Amino acid sequence: MKAFAMPSSANLTLTFCVIFFTWNPYHSVDAFANFYSIQTKSTRCGKSIKCSSTGLHALTERQIQFWEDVDEGIQERSEYFEGELGQSTMKRIRNFSLSAQGGIPKPRPSGPKHDPSEEYVEGLSAKPVWDLASEDAKTLFPWSSELEKKSHIIIKEYNKKLEKEREMRKEGLFSQDSIWQNKVMGEGWSALRLMRLGVWNTKNCQQFPETYALLSSLDIPFAVRGVCFAKQMPGSGVAEHSDGRNFILTAHLGLKVPQDCWIKVAEQKKTWEEGKIIIVDTSFKHSTGNPSDSERHVLIIDFWHPELTAPERAGLEFIYDLRNKFETGKVPVRKTRSVKQKEPQPFLGWWKTLTA
Repeated sequence: MKAFAMPSSANLTLTFCVIFFTWNPYHSVDAFANFYSIQTKSTRCGKSIKCSSTGLHALTERQIQFWEDVDEGIQERSEYFEGELGQSTMKRIRNFSLSAQGGIPKPRPSGPKHDPSEEYVEGLSAKPVWDLASEDAKTLFPWSSELEKKSHIIIKEYNKKLEKEREMRKEGLFSQDSIWQNKVMGEGWSALRLMRLGVWNTKNCQQFPETYALLSSLDIPFAVRGVCFAKQMPGSGVAEHSDGRNFILTAHLGLKVPQDCWIKVAEQKKTWEEGKIIIVDTSFKHSTGNPSDSERHVLIIDFWHPELTAPERAGLEFIYDLRNKFETGKVPVRKTRSVKQKEPQPFLGWWKTLTA
């Protein structure tokens, strides 16, 4: 069995015919449900068409092409890892694919205010807030204690950069992503991305070389959504929402935290501390508030759920990388295998006339 290179990801911009959609990785948009799954009604090349609510035929040909390629890639990875490990490895990822297509019922919440999307991996523990003081925390999050221990490196570099921006009276540090973020997170929230969808932002990382070096050294299992500095303006907050994906957890490292700032996940309300980490599951509905008269700053790290296996991570990375390639036009349009099978075969017909 030949080995294969694990893919990386880049920005996601969806283009199907005349439809343009920008995927917001910090919002519960259920992008697979909206654009890669069975719909009762969809738009193709500017025309509204009705589809059956069940069955593969309800997908567009381009959507079918995507899922055919997903099946092929998952099968390849399954064979590779089964050869290495001697056991089945991709059952939950195959079910993820079915769920994301709308082929099986939407997952049920595991508790109050749990709001998982169709992008769902079954069997993962679901907790609004994970306890870093628990006995198994060192096993589940081995990088967290070292990050807290060396958080002063990040805080010092970050505060120095903020102070320099203020001295120069510049507001550019958090301006680049704010337009789309404000539509989702509210006017008071903005972010500076260091990593998005598995790819480090070289320009931004050059502004924070010590932070980049530290994060790169800790073997954090970064997930598709990435890493960012997040600022919350005084007197503002983020309204309750869910990010949907239960296979990604989120760590918040407090950098600059005024008194009384809070984050609420399901029914658990927590406060940040400078140099300390909070780990939350954002598939639960969550909100934040900054009632103070100062800015609140945290470092946000999205990482794979620790109960995912290495093969399952590889499968998810492949799916999201392929989705990125589809959405950025890097995968040529082709006829789906189901369409090819239905097409007449001229040569075969000609041969039958000769042998009749």
